[in-house]
Amino acid sequence: MTAKPTAGQSILETVKTIVYALLIAGVFRTLFFQPFWIPSGSMKETLLIGDFLFVNKMAYGYSYASCPSVRIGAIGLNIDAEDICGFLDSDNSRFLGSDPERGDVVVFRHPVTGTDFIKRLIGLPGDKIQMKNGVLHINGAAVALENAGNFEEVMAAQGPQGSYPRCENAPVGKGATCLKSRQIETLPGGSSHVILNIADQSADHTGVYQVPEGHFFFMGDNRDNSSDSRLVQTAGGVGFVPLENLIGRADRIMFSSAGRSMLFFWTWRSDRYFKGIE
Repeated sequence: MTAKPTAGQSILETVKTIVYALLIAGVFRTLFFQPFWIPSGSMKETLLIGDFLFVNKMAYGYSYASCPSVRIGAIGLNIDAEDICGFLDSDNSRFLGSDPERGDVVVFRHPVTGTDFIKRLIGLPGDKIQMKNGVLHINGAAVALENAGNFEEVMAAQGPQGSYPRCENAPVGKGATCLKSRQIETLPGGSSHVILNIADQSADHTGVYQVPEGHFFFMGDNRDNSSDSRLVQTAGGVGFVPLENLIGRADRIMFSSAGRSMLFFWTWRSDRYFKGIE
């Protein structure tokens, strides 16, 4: 006859199960896929606020940035990837690495703050990047552009932050239609994607950015509403991103919530389940 486990033994087994589950989840997140929820509109219309996706961490190999950061403000938990894998930092290399391709949608660590960002890879090492009158130029040549009508959305609070979209047809009242000019941009190599434009602003007219070796240049598809490599590397601007700061490639949206929380399943967008990212 087997003796019944004591209360202490039951608690110990429960704790061990939780620890094992966390270790397995940590290994899976470090080596294979990392969940990412889109918090801002900088990549519209490719990615909308509330899109939930998994980042392919095998795409570019591994570096210190492959280790997960765990931040839970409510309980004051803030464990950064550098706290776990900082010993791999500073040499700007990757293990089992492969080169990212121009046009990839990439999640990377901000070079200053360590925050995870998601943008499109525009400039490779050695490239010269410039914006002239709102048109992207790569190595002195303008990229191909094709007008594609307007992107439309409702002027309403979006996502957990409750932010409102910027509109080309501003001012726009709540509940009205917010418009942005829409174009298809084709990069050298043939990668095509949608970009949006809102207004003529300083980021549409820049000097030439010479991408250093071992670094990359990123931009948001929502060109006039993106903090990216066009801005000097500060807590706000991104600047050039080192190779070792790449986390992985975004390939597919799993589902998308139009509400304040991804748990509000009744707000999920039915047209974005398992949608490929171009």
